Amino acid sequence: MKKQRDSRDDRIFYAVNAALLTLIMLVVLYPLIFIVSCSFSSAHAITSGRVILWPVDVTLRGYKAVFDYPTVLRGYLNTFFYTFSGTLINIALTMIAAYPLARPQLPGRKGLMLLFSFTMLFSGGMIPTYILVRGLGMINTVWAMILPGAVSVYNTIIMRTFFINSIPPELQEAAQVDGCSNTRLLIQIVLPLSKQILAVMVLFYGVAHWNAFFNALIYLTESKRYPLQLVLRSILIQNTASQDMLGDLDTMGSRVMMAETIKYALIIVSTLPMMILYPFLQRFFEKGVMVGAVKG
Repeated sequence: MKKQRDSRDDRIFYAVNAALLTLIMLVVLYPLIFIVSCSFSSAHAITSGRVILWPVDVTLRGYKAVFDYPTVLRGYLNTFFYTFSGTLINIALTMIAAYPLARPQLPGRKGLMLLFSFTMLFSGGMIPTYILVRGLGMINTVWAMILPGAVSVYNTIIMRTFFINSIPPELQEAAQVDGCSNTRLLIQIVLPLSKQILAVMVLFYGVAHWNAFFNALIYLTESKRYPLQLVLRSILIQNTASQDMLGDLDTMGSRVMMAETIKYALIIVSTLPMMILYPFLQRFFEKGVMVGAVKG
């Protein structure tokens, strides 16, 4: 079969698209390459502006200072705990909410969906939420980082739509005829068929927990419970670095230059886990988003 040739207008369209996408890629990619290069460059090369694309005077001193600093390591461990435990709770509660809403036999299903949707438009606000968290005794506890916002209504709607469109109702009816309870149906039949949407939820919730710092800023008062992002914020926003991180540097100029290297190393350290996680979930992520959102 003879391949049909593209018209002149099509070739121009493809060329313009390719040029625009290449430009956008460069605009997005260059800052990332620059940050990585700075994290491996010497402090003097960074402050003198000699780092443009590739590392200059390659060194690992910034990373060594980061990992030798106990507050960063503690924040790293705290963030891993908040992300892992918070995501587990998020997935469990979202699934418990989405599965009944996907069943046509649920009495008052439309009213419940209206109630869920209402919370997406109106909320109590920051001060009532703080009063509630304080009243529950969660101030300065790990629960303040996990329980507020434990269920996302948006993610619940996506998962509900996935259950409706991707789990055959005949399969569920056949299992119930064989004596399968709703709990067993969810665990043994629905969940194994929902890997795509679960991967999407893990990525959504995991990234949100990993990047969260506002709840910690409001609810946590002891630095030993701070997540990594709050430690990073104190260094980047306040433009400070601890004497423990700067080591035995004796001059103000050396300290300022070393602080710049530490900042870039901290940015890489804080984003690397999510960058490693995404490729493993990408194939599920694309399918889950399309099935869970478009068909609704």
